[in-house]
Amino acid sequence: MLRLNQINKVFNEGTPDEKIAIDHIELELKRGDFVTVIGSNGAGKSTLMNIISGALTPDVGEIYLDGKNVTNMTEYNRSKLIGRVFQDPMAGTAPSMTIEENLAMAYSRNKTRTFRQGVTKKRRELFKEVLESLHLGLENRLTAKVGLLSGGERQALSLLMATFTEPCVLLLDEHTAALDPSRAELITNLTKQIIDQYGLTTLMVTHNMQQAIDLGNRLIMMDKGQIILEVNENEKKKLTIESLLHEFQRIRGTQMANDRAILS
Repeated sequence: MLRLNQINKVFNEGTPDEKIAIDHIELELKRGDFVTVIGSNGAGKSTLMNIISGALTPDVGEIYLDGKNVTNMTEYNRSKLIGRVFQDPMAGTAPSMTIEENLAMAYSRNKTRTFRQGVTKKRRELFKEVLESLHLGLENRLTAKVGLLSGGERQALSLLMATFTEPCVLLLDEHTAALDPSRAELITNLTKQIIDQYGLTTLMVTHNMQQAIDLGNRLIMMDKGQIILEVNENEKKKLTIESLLHEFQRIRGTQMANDRAILS
C-alpha cells in the first residue's frame, strides 16, 4: 500500500547548518497496517510525514502508493489519496466556514470537481449520519462556524474529514498532543474506532509512548533520521515503556532516564 525506497532528505546542504533529516529510510506498510512512530525531537518524524504527504520532496529515493510512484506528484494531487490530521486543532479545517461546508470540501477531495452545489440535501443527510458516530452532537450544528468549536470538537471533525472518503493512507501527526487529557482520550478512542471501521492503512506519530504501544499493530522508533527499531505485531503485544527504553539504550548506547527524555 505504502512503500518508501531509500528516502533521504538533507536541509541546508553544504552549509554549516547542514542537517540530515531523513537518512535513507526504507519502510513498507501493507493494506490495513496501523504503524505508530516514536522518537525524540529532531528524529525526523514530521519530516517523514511531510515527505509522504508531498509537502516536501525527498532528495533521493521513491515513494510508492498503492503500487504507483508518487514521488513527484504534487501535494494537492496526493491529497486525493492521503488523509492527514495535524497536531494543531486549528489546522485541517476552514474556521470561517460551517461544519457542513467543511465536510462538503472533504467529501469532494477525491471526486471530479463540478459547479454543482456543495451541500445538497442528500449530502446533508450523509454528513449528519457520519457526525452522529462522534457522539458530540455536531450533527445538530451543521450550520455552525467551525471557528466556534472547541479544540477537541475541531480535532474530531478533522479526523472525520480526513477519513470518511477512505483514503489510501491516513497520516496522524501527534494529533492528540495539543488537547487536554480528557479530549485526548476521546480523540484516541475515535481514532481507533474509525480506523477499525474502515480498515485504514495508518501511520501515526505520537509523543506518548503508552499510546504508541496501545494503538496499532506495528511500531517504529526513529532517531537522527533513521528507523532504529521496528516492532512487529506479536512483539508489540509484549511491549512496555521500560522495554522500549531498554531497546533505545541498547541500540544507541544512551542512558535514558524516562520516557520524557526520549520524546520531549
